[in-house]
Order: sequence, then C-alpha cells, then structure tokens
Amino acid sequence: MAKRLPTTTAHVRITRQSWEEGCLDGEVRAAAFEWSFIWRFREGELTVEPSLGRALIRDALLRFLCQQDYQLEPGGDYSFTVRANF
Repeated sequence: MAKRLPTTTAHVRITRQSWEEGCLDGEVRAAAFEWSFIWRFREGELTVEPSLGRALIRDALLRFLCQQDYQLEPGGDYSFTVRANF
C-alpha cells in the first residue's frame, strides 16, 4: 500500500494589487506559520517574510500565484494544499 504524503492547507489573503507596478501583496497562513509576501509578477520574483519556515511555503505559494494570477483580487481569500506537514 502506498504511503500518503502529509498535506497542509495554506490560506492566502490578497492585500494589494498594482498593475502599474506589476506586483501583488498579501499574507499566507499555514498551520502555526504566518508570512507576508510581495509577488513582482513581471519579473517572476516572490519575496516572503519572515524567513522562519519560508522554505516550506515559497515554492508552493509561487505555483499557486502563477496558476491563479488573473483570478486574484485585493480583499480576496483563497486556499491551496501544500504537500508537507507544517
């Protein structure tokens, strides 16, 4: 029988969007961790702070943002599943 990978639900809130600046700001929570992020989508650059636990969320958050980018709006709450146990 195959072993199931652990999963954690991450919750995202978009706080600001600027097409002129090419960026999207927000917050993400997963288990007991909380981060703020800035996604500069024109450059494909994602900054996540604080550094504690950042390695666990950064790649999954970037994939989520790239997949959902035109559907994300300021004030919106979204969620996605991370294949990791936080």
